[in-house]
Amino acid sequence: MSQPFDVLVIGGGPGGYVAAIRAAQLGFSTACCESNPYADPKGEPRLGGTCLNVGCIPSKALLHTSHLFEEAAHSFAGQGIKVAPPTIDVPVMKGRKDTVVNQLTSGIKGLFRKNKVTFLPGHGAFAARENDLWKVTVGTEEILAKQVIVATGSKARHLQNVPVDNKIVLDNEGALDQESVPEKLAIIGAGVIGLEMGSVWRRLGSEVTILEAMPDFLAVADQDVAKEAAKLFAKQGLDIRTGVTIGDIKVSKNGVSIDYDDKDGQAQKLDADRLIVSIGRIPNTDGLNAGGVGLKLDARGFVEVDGHCKTNLPGVWAVGDVVRGPMLAHKAMEEGVMIAELMAGQAGHCNFDTIPWVIYTAPEIAWVGKTEQQLKADGIAYKVGKIPFLANGRALGMGDPSGFVKMLASAETDRILGVHIIGANASELISEAVVAMEFAGASEDLARICHAHPTLSEAVHEAALACDKRPLHF
Repeated sequence: MSQPFDVLVIGGGPGGYVAAIRAAQLGFSTACCESNPYADPKGEPRLGGTCLNVGCIPSKALLHTSHLFEEAAHSFAGQGIKVAPPTIDVPVMKGRKDTVVNQLTSGIKGLFRKNKVTFLPGHGAFAARENDLWKVTVGTEEILAKQVIVATGSKARHLQNVPVDNKIVLDNEGALDQESVPEKLAIIGAGVIGLEMGSVWRRLGSEVTILEAMPDFLAVADQDVAKEAAKLFAKQGLDIRTGVTIGDIKVSKNGVSIDYDDKDGQAQKLDADRLIVSIGRIPNTDGLNAGGVGLKLDARGFVEVDGHCKTNLPGVWAVGDVVRGPMLAHKAMEEGVMIAELMAGQAGHCNFDTIPWVIYTAPEIAWVGKTEQQLKADGIAYKVGKIPFLANGRALGMGDPSGFVKMLASAETDRILGVHIIGANASELISEAVVAMEFAGASEDLARICHAHPTLSEAVHEAALACDKRPLHF
């Protein structure tokens, strides 16, 4: 058995690899183990977790390709660009996606080498506590570490009695790896994955129907944003049916048949060539031997942690999808950095109130902070500034003026409480709001900052002005 590491990270996804790199930067001897089944050209497990391999990154690559395809098919002519009707080569599209994934996952190994992080291929599981050290089995080896970070991520939740074969019935992995464009595509779940994958295949020619159990569409978002999104998605051709109750699902080699009750309780049937199941994700805590060492899990299988990601065991921490909070890669990264800095005696920081959310549909949806319905429920007095992109010169010039920016500020202090954007490049625009809120900024602060013209960011500026009922261009 080798010399003990100061830090061992179990899991090489966004939370894990970032925690390992930051710990190494702070002078800790650090190792990270990973056992996901996606082998790189050398046959080793690939780093990057779900996000880089079968989640955030490949889905954005497909979204970009499908967006260009739809632009060429439906928007070029209006700008005077004449092209023959485009066709899609799905294998080439997938190949480009895989190239992007390979480049990024191999890049993490390069970062490990640069920062002197030891990569340990293999599944990590707690074995025992020996004096002040943790013994962890990694594959067939036993590793000793002073501190351990659990960063094992999450996996797709599947429907009972409906096996996922990723040919006819798909989860997030299969949705990214289809060999052809299905004529009819059914999706169960209108969350982030369902909407993004539905958008990809709808743009490429599929007839997409999304079945959602919740009575309201995008209930987690601000109601104004959800209503606007529902209207725009319907106009695009996404058929989203809310308040449904799923019944029997019959799968054959040629397709799938779904029985369900609609929101009025009427029995319905949906036939499709393929089905994507996107009903959420569950934590990867089986195989950790949590029970064997007394690591506390909650009723849903999440590792129990405090506000600084400490578990009930000495020297054991946990981050990302395996703990409470939103299952977002950037949230996991922030937690990983916080833990490493706390280990080093620094003031590690992760503000859960300023974690941005993004849905990469077209238009994009992004928000940070409280929704209007949350402020009403909490009895907080607020004011609203709302500006449509239709009043923005850059959006009009781009040919994409749909959506708006909505800012919520305290009626008493003017402090920004939430910002909600639906429109082009919302994923980038939200960062200004995050910075302002992190520094406890007021709407007046953003209103007094000069924004370049013409830019989409001017809509954020105008929304800040609108909080004081003084917009200049609307």
